[in-house]
Amino acid sequence: MKSIGLYGKKDMVVERREVDIAEPGFNDAVVKVHACGVCGTDMNFLKQWSDDAMPLGHEIAAEVVAVGDGVSHVQPGDHVIVEDCAMCGLCDKCKGGRPDLCVSFYDLGGQSGMGQYMRVRCNNLVKYEGLSPVAACLTEPLAVSLSSVLQADVPLGGSVLVIGCGPLGLMSAKVAKLQGAGFVAATQINTNSTLGKARTALAEKMGIDQVIDAAQEDVEAVIKQRFPDGVDRVIVSAPPESMHDALKAIAYGGIITFYGLHFGDRSRIEIDINHLIFRKITLRPVFAEPAINFSVSLDLLKRGLIPAKDLVTHQVAPAEAEKVFHAIADRTEPIIKAVVLPIGMNVG
Repeated sequence: MKSIGLYGKKDMVVERREVDIAEPGFNDAVVKVHACGVCGTDMNFLKQWSDDAMPLGHEIAAEVVAVGDGVSHVQPGDHVIVEDCAMCGLCDKCKGGRPDLCVSFYDLGGQSGMGQYMRVRCNNLVKYEGLSPVAACLTEPLAVSLSSVLQADVPLGGSVLVIGCGPLGLMSAKVAKLQGAGFVAATQINTNSTLGKARTALAEKMGIDQVIDAAQEDVEAVIKQRFPDGVDRVIVSAPPESMHDALKAIAYGGIITFYGLHFGDRSRIEIDINHLIFRKITLRPVFAEPAINFSVSLDLLKRGLIPAKDLVTHQVAPAEAEKVFHAIADRTEPIIKAVVLPIGMNVG
């Protein structure tokens, strides 16, 4: 079986590669990809990080087309989410109740999720029903957002600031409300830009209490007008320098969770350790690999508690993907979440 997938490297170079997909071996499955979300990690590969072409796409909704011996929990025709990293279930960490620390996980083997077909370990497959593939491919990013809220231990009725109104930030803010936060604010740069207006409007529609323009307003001052001692929790979905606003806005004894990455020269910041110690501030990085919380994320999507139809603003064929990548990088269009639909690729 032949499959074409998208690969990318820095300076926004996108390549189409044709690969052979072998028949499934023991405990393997072959899946046909129906939808794959565009992640910030994909954009980092394309903008500045990788000199070599990297496989694009890991937010995958697919259909099983063949299974190997030993596979029993899925069969051809089943709709599945493909986990990009699935815990092994056998190592000391998995057996000791910490599968989130598994380092013997099953990954995608260098395959592009923005391709037609993939062969993966059956452990990577989570069956779903009652969702379109476009909605279902939000499972992986929602699981990251969900992890950021769960690790923050949001107090019932507490106050939360989410830094960054990208799709992950918006979902973190919404999950914080679902988790019982009494007040949730979010920051967005340039709320009057085309992209800023779209994100702000969706934040308000999703029930976020306040959107702060981080380019025009002092985040700390705005927060402390309402909460003089700072907010109980901060979730940072924006690049690392945003941690400075988080440290200014957090209350004594507060918790900051963060997952905003930068693969260029902006991954390092200076932090006053005395400030953390004397104010009893906890920092908790969030790295949701191996895959955690996919089942809960699917349930939230299926019940409409996370509005997939509002978050996914662009659905594109592979031929249009490069144009969308540039628009996301340039922030020139109101793209909140883009999804690639690989089935239309031509082989040969």
